Amino acid sequence: MNGRELVSSSARQPRSAATDANHFVLTFENNRFASELFGQFDQNLKLLEERLHIDARPRGNSVAISGDVTATNQARRALDFLYERLQKGGSIEVSDVEGAIRMAQAADDQLTLPTLERKSKLSMAQISTRKKTVQARTPTQDAYMRALERSELVFGVGPAGTGKTYLAVAHAAQLLERGAVDRIILSRPAVEAGERLGFLPGDMKEKVDPYLRPLYDALYDMIPGDKVERAITAGVIEIAPLAFMRGRTLANAAVILDEAQNTTSMQMKMFLTRLGENARMIITGDPSQVDLPRGVKSGLVEALQILKGVEGISVIRFKDTDVVRHPLVGRIVRAYDAQYAVHEESEDLDR
Repeated sequence: MNGRELVSSSARQPRSAATDANHFVLTFENNRFASELFGQFDQNLKLLEERLHIDARPRGNSVAISGDVTATNQARRALDFLYERLQKGGSIEVSDVEGAIRMAQAADDQLTLPTLERKSKLSMAQISTRKKTVQARTPTQDAYMRALERSELVFGVGPAGTGKTYLAVAHAAQLLERGAVDRIILSRPAVEAGERLGFLPGDMKEKVDPYLRPLYDALYDMIPGDKVERAITAGVIEIAPLAFMRGRTLANAAVILDEAQNTTSMQMKMFLTRLGENARMIITGDPSQVDLPRGVKSGLVEALQILKGVEGISVIRFKDTDVVRHPLVGRIVRAYDAQYAVHEESEDLDR
């Protein structure tokens, strides 16, 4: 344990008929790390209190934690994990604290047999390049990152803000640095979501670049900018609209198709059959945000149905609880999903 426990009293005095009380003090040896761990004005501890409904009172490099037994143990695991991250030279942001809390909660839900013991330490999947290390912030992200390591074809589907595209690009950058692949190919269908491509200035590349900007952003986050530019010039990194994939065999490459909900059935089949020797393919999208013309079936939705159970393919489904942007984004996604559910139910009744 990174945080040395000075007092541990599981008095098991009931707070209510259903819960037990727990109290202990964690002391962290490095004062500077402890200060970073607790956050400016103790904001990280306040977040622990808010999310886990516990009481966390700092004093110097120690923190007294009290509350429900399960919640206080989750707080202990989260703090230990974050402190270890600081010891390894990392930094902590609010989103990292949120992620540690989610993973600590998930550790209690991962028990499948009564004989299994609860995990004392968190174990999060991570993706590392020379520029940056990214760790899972939700159980679904953890499953996604592990699937990317073991499967040749991975579907990551779910709402915006869950890290589907970012983690896919990070994994591709890691494979390129390892020498596991020779190139990265990033693609998106250039579907007009209420705008008209023809009215955009410039040649074809300049017209479609705005659609591919999220892919560029993720690349620059994982690889130094000058190396990205050189790799694009040399063709080691290729960023192109989906239409440019026809007729090609994509071998020795990490291939990502983003916004796949906007592919047609034929486009999706075309893309899937581009998979060549020693290639990894990652397909991301949100089936609830289809911008195709009315009546045109999404190739992503169809592929998920057709390929269900096919060996070698992993499908990871993200939910609103996996949103790692501002907490309000998760609530927005839930509100829209609820409205769509009501609308679909109304349409079913009208048929």
